[in-house]
Order: sequence, then structure tokens, then C-alpha cells
Amino acid sequence: MEIHAAGSRPTRLAAKESFTGTVWQDPIITAQAPARVNAARVAFEPGARTAWHTHPLGQTLYVIAGVGRFQSKGGPVREIRAGDVVWIPPGEKHWHGGAPTTGMVHIAMHETLDGNHVTWMEHVTDAEYSEKVG
Repeated sequence: MEIHAAGSRPTRLAAKESFTGTVWQDPIITAQAPARVNAARVAFEPGARTAWHTHPLGQTLYVIAGVGRFQSKGGPVREIRAGDVVWIPPGEKHWHGGAPTTGMVHIAMHETLDGNHVTWMEHVTDAEYSEKVG
């Protein structure tokens, strides 16, 4: 068993290669094999967002604060709010982040397959981000 006391692991600024805007990440769990679960608390400032990406075994987002946006490639931009749960199937190209004037915090949960839990792609353009919410 492991217990990580609150404040024992520092908040980190998300990498500019994978995010647009200011995004803060707090680790929750990166399990040792054979377990595969990874989880983090991710806080997006208004307008901040991930780049397009996929997960080999899918991803679950649980929104805990604020208002954000989510889009799967080819689908509409959707608004997500505190209490919403989003399931993204394995291999589905998508992005998520804060709304233009409101930040959003979610818990991101996914599993590792053969040492990989995410494949990062191109940044979401301002035009893509600004599409009408549908």
C-alpha cells in the first residue's frame, strides 16, 4: 500500500507541446504493473486546451469544477460542466479544455497499454476551438 499525503507531490505546468494556454496537472495515480491505471487532476484556465490526442484503451473525464469544451474529431464541440462524465473510446481522436471565459477542472483517467497511455498530435487551432457549441 502507498499513501501520498496531500501536498507531497508538486503541481506541474502542462507541457506546451501538448497543451495551448495555461494548464496545471496534479498527479493522482500512476500504478505499477501489472496495474494500468493513470489519473490526474487537470485545471484549465479559460481558453486553455489539450492538443488533439488519442488513448489506446480510452479515457474517462469527470468534470469537478467550471465549464469546459470537448470535441471528438468530426463531431460537434460540446460544453461540459461540473458533474459531467465523458467516456472517450480507445483510439478516438479528441481534445478538451476550458471554455473561452470560464476555467474547467477535471479528473482524467486512462490506462497504459505496452507503456503508452496517450498519443499526442497537432494543436487545436483557434478556429477549431471557436466552433459553435452544438
